[in-house]
Amino acid sequence: MSEIVKKYLGWAGIFALILVGYSSYKYTSVYDRSISSPKSFSVTGEGKTVVIPDVAEFSFSVITEGGKDVAQLQSDNTEKVNAAIAFLKESGIEAKDIKTQGYGINPRYKNNDYRAMTSGSILPPEIVGYTVTQTVSVKVRDFSKTGDILTGVVKAGANSVSSLNFTIDDPTIAQNEARKEAIEKAEKKAKEMAEAAGFRLGDLVSISDSNYYPYYAKTMSSSAYGMGGDMVLESAPVVEAGSQEVTISVNLVYEIR
Repeated sequence: MSEIVKKYLGWAGIFALILVGYSSYKYTSVYDRSISSPKSFSVTGEGKTVVIPDVAEFSFSVITEGGKDVAQLQSDNTEKVNAAIAFLKESGIEAKDIKTQGYGINPRYKNNDYRAMTSGSILPPEIVGYTVTQTVSVKVRDFSKTGDILTGVVKAGANSVSSLNFTIDDPTIAQNEARKEAIEKAEKKAKEMAEAAGFRLGDLVSISDSNYYPYYAKTMSSSAYGMGGDMVLESAPVVEAGSQEVTISVNLVYEIR
């Protein structure tokens, strides 16, 4: 074997030893860190704040049934929807608080039965007319107008009005207050647990939160339907927003020392 070959083999052996040694060192280092990683424990805390809703939300629909002249049905439906929207704007509702939520044209079938039987044979469905429906959602910020607005959209042509929901337009401030209370409670609990168990409280490792923000619906009991399916509100309903709770739950993870 030549001296050059021996030389290369020698260097290759040295490199292999270095590689094995480095791999052993990395494995040992990782293992040491894993067994010496600090122990931890977690605590939870809950904070609540009571708020007064500042937005009343509801939606109304104009439902128009008729024959097969879809264009005429759309025209009639649009006229009533536009009248209702015009009333809303005249009542001080801003355009940003009025939103078209849905629009649909659906066929109506004879006998409303796709499987009508005659002489033992199945008749094909027969369209006898169409129903046009447009739904609009509304936000009311002046609660003193809510009852009159509900009555007004019905008089303008709406024949379906949803339940009324009270909510907070921007819950951030209320959530921050509840979160602060939740963290303070969790920190106090952590210190008490550490003292009771006889260990020192280490660094805060992680924190997470979740929130529960309910809204409440109120059903209008003063609504009634008149002849021809037209909705009639005999008088403007009285609505009260009441108060709501915003709840935040936090989870803190600490090191044990």
